[in-house]
Amino acid sequence: MVKVPLTILPPAEVANPLWLSVSEAARIAGVQKKTIRRGLDSGGLTFKVVGNRYLINATTLIMWLLASTKLRNKFLHHGFGQYVEEWKK
Repeated sequence: MVKVPLTILPPAEVANPLWLSVSEAARIAGVQKKTIRRGLDSGGLTFKVVGNRYLINATTLIMWLLASTKLRNKFLHHGFGQYVEEWKK
């Protein structure tokens, strides 16, 4: 496996951001829902509340995951990131 240096850039303003539920964010990230809820409580994730549900901005979710080594590894090995190598083929 080749290690590629990771550069995190600030998010650009997106005209139509992608909003994810807590369970969708957890599946994409490869973590449990309680981990996503901790991110909401800590202020690490941008969200809005619609009805009684949290909707999480996908851009800030990815940035939050990549900022922590533990979360980055879970994302790359158990979440959405595990499929990236297959897409490169």
